[in-house]
Parts: sequence; C-alpha cells; structure tokens
Amino acid sequence: EALVNHSVTHQVSVVGAECMIGIIANGFIMAINAAAWVQKKAVSTNGRILLFLSVSRIALQSFMMLEVILSDTSPIFLNKDVLYDSFKVSFMFLNYCSLWFAAWLSFFYFVKIANFSHPLFLKLKWRISGWIPWLLWLSLFISFISSMLFCKDIYPVYCNNSFTVPFSNSTKKVYFTETNVLNLAFFFNLGILIPLIIFIVTATLLIVSLKRHTLHMKNCATGSRDPSMEAHMGAIKATSYFLILYIFNAISLFLYVSNIFDASSPWNILFKIIMAVYPAGHSMLLIQDNPGLRRKILRSSPKEEHRT
Repeated sequence: EALVNHSVTHQVSVVGAECMIGIIANGFIMAINAAAWVQKKAVSTNGRILLFLSVSRIALQSFMMLEVILSDTSPIFLNKDVLYDSFKVSFMFLNYCSLWFAAWLSFFYFVKIANFSHPLFLKLKWRISGWIPWLLWLSLFISFISSMLFCKDIYPVYCNNSFTVPFSNSTKKVYFTETNVLNLAFFFNLGILIPLIIFIVTATLLIVSLKRHTLHMKNCATGSRDPSMEAHMGAIKATSYFLILYIFNAISLFLYVSNIFDASSPWNILFKIIMAVYPAGHSMLLIQDNPGLRRKILRSSPKEEHRT
C-alpha cells in the first residue's frame, strides 16, 4: 500500500510540476506574441507559429494535469464511456496540434536560416511566409479529423487483478484499454509519422547547413573570438536538443496510446513524464534561444525593473 501510494504521489507531483513549468513558459510566449499582434495589427510568421504552438501546449498541459489527477483519484469516473471518449479525443487532438506546429516551426527555421543554393530551396525561401498560415490551419483540420477516429472502438476494460486504494479500505481494478488496430495505424502514419519526418528532415538539414557554415568560418578565422561562430554553435546545440526531445516525445506518445502496457505500469508513468517534459523543455529552450523573447523576459525581471 505504501509503495502504491508513493508511486501515485510521485507521478502526480512530477507531472504536475512539469506541466506548471510548461504552462508558465508557454503562457509567456503566448502573451508576448499576442500583445505584438494586437499592438501592430499584424504578426510575423515566426510569431504566428509560436502563438499557435504555445496555445496548444497550454491546453495540452492543463489537460494532462487534470487527466493525471482524475486517473489516480477517480478512475471509475474517468472511465465512463462519454467522459473517457471525450478525454481520449481531446488528448489526441492537442498532441497532434503540438506535434504539427512544432514541425512547422522547425520547417520555418530551416528555410529561413539554412543556406542551400538549390533553385527549389530558394523558391521555398521566398514563399514560405505566405504558406505558413495555410499550413497551420490545415494542421488543425488534420488533427481534428485524426483525433475523431479515437472516439469509437476504444473501450476501457478491467483485468482480474486489483490493489488497495491508498487511504481507503476499498480496492480498485487495474485498467487496460482495447484499441482498434486500424485507427492506431492511421494515427501513427498521419498523426505522428508525417510531422516526425518533417521535423527530423528539416532539423537535420539545418544542423548540416550550420555545421558546414561553421567549418567555413573556422577556416577563414583570424584567431580572434568570433561571436557569429558562437551563435552558430549555439544554434546547432539548440536544434539538436529540439530534435532529441521531439523524437522521445513522439515515441512515448505512440507507445502510450498503443496500450501495450497496463494503466498502472511504470512504463506508462514514464511515458506520461516524458510527454510532460517535452512541451516544457522545448518552450524553455525557445525562450532561451529567441533573442526577442529573451529580452522581454529580462525586462520583466525584478533586477531589470530595479535598474529602471
């Protein structure tokens, strides 16, 4: 009983803390870009993607906090058909949106920062700003259609095992879920695989381009410390971190929704933690590596206010 209680408390506290960090970080990103949109009556392409991404992540992490609390405190209530379907569809929709928007952000950074001489890439460089709004709305539509597939043929079921509920004399069943295999295959291909490929390809090509340019700068360096070279190295590290976080999140999401493990399995708990870490970690890195966002957060700090 003590072991179960410790596991439940640890999961709720860890996921809750990560979600709170993510909500604060994404709330800051959303507020900065929304304020800029209102003041200037327009928003940059980068700001538009960040706004869509931050809103989807705030909703996702708020939803994750609620789901974790309910699954641990009221599993029978959560597994009622209507509520279960609503939670499942909402969870999938918000995850789809987060994956797609992050993929388009990587795509946009690749097109704007990378340096390739291919005519197709140069044409893409000129047209990307006009395409992004359509791609964002298309992603919303794809996410909605894909998530709606999960409102049917997914049922909560019980196994014969049970364990004692902490602080109670009652017991509760261990929950499993049966998933339609065709829906899962469609989910993997359209909901995860396509944005995953976009992210991996664009992030990898951006790293290759930055690495090539950095080597060229080293060969031409005079020996003095070059801030531009340091900026390139920082961009390579940041993009690599983004790539690692994105891949781990996509794999965790797929395994979690596949229902390979039972609901109380340590693996499922690990997947939840990774899915909570990714939006928070990625958003913190975005703030750190975006000069505009970094200046805003420094201006709002107490030390900066004291100076002014």
